Amino acid sequence: MHLVSANAAPEKVAAPSVLESRRGSVRPLGAEDLERVAALFLTKFRRRRRLFDRAIAETAEYMREIYLDPAGQSGASNALVQINRQGRLGGFLGVLKARYELNGAALNAAIIGPLMADPDTDHGSAGPQLLRAVHQGEFDLQLTDSANRISLAFARPMKYQLLPVHCLGWTCIFRPAAMAAAALRRKWPGLPRLALDPCARAFDALAKGRFEPPVQLSSSQRVHREPIDAAQFAERLPTLLSDYSLRPSWKDGELPRLLALAAEKRADGPLHFGGTYDETGKMLGCYAFYGQAGDIASLLQIQASGSHWGATLDGLVAAAWDMGCVGITGQTQSKFMPQLFGYKNLFFRYAGGTMVHSRNAEVTEAVRSGDIFIGGLMGDRWTRLGSDDFGR
Repeated sequence: MHLVSANAAPEKVAAPSVLESRRGSVRPLGAEDLERVAALFLTKFRRRRRLFDRAIAETAEYMREIYLDPAGQSGASNALVQINRQGRLGGFLGVLKARYELNGAALNAAIIGPLMADPDTDHGSAGPQLLRAVHQGEFDLQLTDSANRISLAFARPMKYQLLPVHCLGWTCIFRPAAMAAAALRRKWPGLPRLALDPCARAFDALAKGRFEPPVQLSSSQRVHREPIDAAQFAERLPTLLSDYSLRPSWKDGELPRLLALAAEKRADGPLHFGGTYDETGKMLGCYAFYGQAGDIASLLQIQASGSHWGATLDGLVAAAWDMGCVGITGQTQSKFMPQLFGYKNLFFRYAGGTMVHSRNAEVTEAVRSGDIFIGGLMGDRWTRLGSDDFGR
């Protein structure tokens, strides 16, 4: 892989269709692998001790949709499987292809999702072998925003750059008891609402003075928020990315298709869009979040121009509050970290490793300086694999 200048497109080198080693081989995911990969996924990431045909079938079909039949892409899948010497599945690496640009130069990016190995067939080599294989492909950079600590341990020797701020999640609590009840229902869906909701309402009534409504936008209406639809969001989001040198390059309806896939996610409620505007009607920022009344809202994407992050974040939080959500959670970004500090009842936690690997010195420098748009739609947390309970 060669370095990229601002005046020349990078030279692409196709990866071998099969990479052999003494431990086994790595090749693109095929339709014949889907059920085995789905079963491994449910075992590793959903802790399913008993696997049901319906759950395996639903998971396999979803993996087919995002890994084998991505809109606008042809050829072999970018996702990879490791097959041991006995012909059994040793591991899987979910990879989504994306386009970036850096100072006018086009870049191919690999968005890395689930990385998993079967402990019954793998002896610790599948993870590193899969990562090395994706590095040998046509990609100018590899990135992830959802690495767990095991994946971080694999990636560190491979010189991935960690973005510490993006590794944090934030949670703003509106109604503490109702939020705790919502979290319990997510963990144990069978819990009856009648056993939790009355107690939660009573506690939240007592705590009302401590947990006040979030900051509202200026009453002068110089800045106001409005709901928008997916098409408006897809049209405006790219125009707000000029502050980043290393940013996505969505073409040929790719962003609307990506939003349609993101809307299939079920765990956090329907997907909503909003924008903040000045008095002339110019959009200052936009946001997309999942949410429904009585549940915890989840931020998918937020973006603002210039100094308007505070107003856009206020609009997002106010929209979730007005919807009846009990709180809101999201991934942090350095751009709006100062505004987050201004909220009461807001807490931070480790939410998943965000990191980037590239042999391109210009990409590496942009990542080091924080001059990269990453996370949200340029990650894999928007997929159903990150949250949904398949087969239920």
